[in-house]
Amino acid sequence: MESSNYQISVVVPVYNVEPYLKRCVDSILAQTVTDLEIILVDDGSTDGSGGICDQYGEREPRIRVHHKANGGLTSAWKAGVELALGDYVGFVDSDDWIDPDMYERMLEAALREDADVAVCGLVFDFEDPKIPRREEISNFKKEVYDREDLEALFPSLINDGCFFGRTLQPARVTKLFRREMLLRNMKFCEERVSLGEDMQITFPVFLDAQKLCVVQGFYPYHYWINQKSITGKYDSGYMEKVKLLAERLLTISEKKGGYDFSEQIRNDFLSMTVLAIKNEIYRNYRAGRRTVTANVRGICEDPKVREALEGHTMDKLSLSIRIYLWLMRNGCYNLCYWLVLVFFKVNYYLGREYKRQ
Repeated sequence: MESSNYQISVVVPVYNVEPYLKRCVDSILAQTVTDLEIILVDDGSTDGSGGICDQYGEREPRIRVHHKANGGLTSAWKAGVELALGDYVGFVDSDDWIDPDMYERMLEAALREDADVAVCGLVFDFEDPKIPRREEISNFKKEVYDREDLEALFPSLINDGCFFGRTLQPARVTKLFRREMLLRNMKFCEERVSLGEDMQITFPVFLDAQKLCVVQGFYPYHYWINQKSITGKYDSGYMEKVKLLAERLLTISEKKGGYDFSEQIRNDFLSMTVLAIKNEIYRNYRAGRRTVTANVRGICEDPKVREALEGHTMDKLSLSIRIYLWLMRNGCYNLCYWLVLVFFKVNYYLGREYKRQ
């Protein structure tokens, strides 16, 4: 590895985002911190994205371009990290953009506290004007966490007893990582994981971190959600992806040792399973109610799901989630079907449906 020439490396995985790529890259070039490099990783794009990357690379000395065969998001950002020369590494997805002072403020906090990770918030920006913007930040309430503080969060890190009760907000794009922390934990990032993949790196890094700092009340990252992102396509392999993520988190927990996260991971798995059912019901409705409810039955009667339904320890669930889990556990699949359709439509128009996993 070459010696560091930059304080920050920004890794941008790129795949078929021609309409949005310039907005993304220009927002990084506009950063008030100039001591940064930008690594554009073209993951086998088939549109004009690769050419746009090359144009930037030719005229901007701080930009390096890496073209690779398509391997998915995890493989793309891993390739970027391996090329990074900065002391700290950040990530921006290529259809998103950032405010000009994002990395200045995060780097200032990281250097002041000698932190391994700095955290900020993000804003969901919806293409549909009927849906209001939403801000989201991690559940870290303090500005600085030393090692003792971090270990005190372990009992609620993956699940705090609520539905999707993650204290650790998994998004890598809202974090500035010390480069060595990423390199040390890249081995845990399985490229086959394509759902919740950010958790593969934020979870093990958190377990290793000696200090973490949070820039409170700061939402400089704009996460772009277009109509296609919301409506989405039916994914027949969604449940298998949920299982794979849970397996990877268990592996990380076991390899790191020192604390048993298996109960929390089971709770998180059950929360993700509810999303898998939503995917089946809402996005596969054209297959007909009988086919969809049969598929929901298959999900709910899976041994791993049955174990989670019977043995979860989430004790802070809302009444609606308690009812839904009861319906899943007791085979009321027609009611599951109708409730998901109603819930999705109501929450879509209230701007609450989309949740980054």
